[in-house]
Amino acid sequence: MENPVLIFGAGDLGVQALDIFRRNNVLVYGLLDDHKELHGKQYGEVSVLGDTDDTAFLNILGEKCEAFVAIGERSVRERLVETLTDDYKSMPVNAIHDSAVISDMAVIGHGNLVAARVTIGPKSQIGHHCLIQTASVIDSSAQIGDYVTIGAGAVINDRVKIGDGVFIGSGAIIVAGIEIGKNARIGAGSVVVENVAAKATYFGNPAKKV
Repeated sequence: MENPVLIFGAGDLGVQALDIFRRNNVLVYGLLDDHKELHGKQYGEVSVLGDTDDTAFLNILGEKCEAFVAIGERSVRERLVETLTDDYKSMPVNAIHDSAVISDMAVIGHGNLVAARVTIGPKSQIGHHCLIQTASVIDSSAQIGDYVTIGAGAVINDRVKIGDGVFIGSGAIIVAGIEIGKNARIGAGSVVVENVAAKATYFGNPAKKV
């Protein structure tokens, strides 16, 4: 990546993205966050510059600077992505840790965070603006929608289909061939052995609707 990156979000996720970009020798221009108490805070030589809607910084996006949205709350992430893509014609880039193992036959969209030691198998498809956390596994031929969060150590087995906006807690296991509907939630440590309807919440081993 030739251009520097402006990170939206200066919480834990923003720091995680900063670490990933630095490990990949990508210059980070700075971070933006709407929490005033973070303004001026420094992470090494990188500072929290201002609010996420500060046009002085937004106007540099495009040919001279890339964007990455590092905000966990999905509704806020969606709003920021919409602003960046519609108003500033800037599609957020990926933040992919250098220790992640990604098959050359996998397809990955834009704006995703792929953390340390993540494995993504062949023929898998990852959508846009997902958070795929540390040491999680996405096996072969899985399909992951947009704005999906996959917690640390989760295992998504082969041929699993995960709809947009799904949250999968840390350490959860989704067995092969399962389909999880849009905006569903899977509790941490759950083992999902049956299809999950849209907006449903499942928890336990075996996971049941709650």
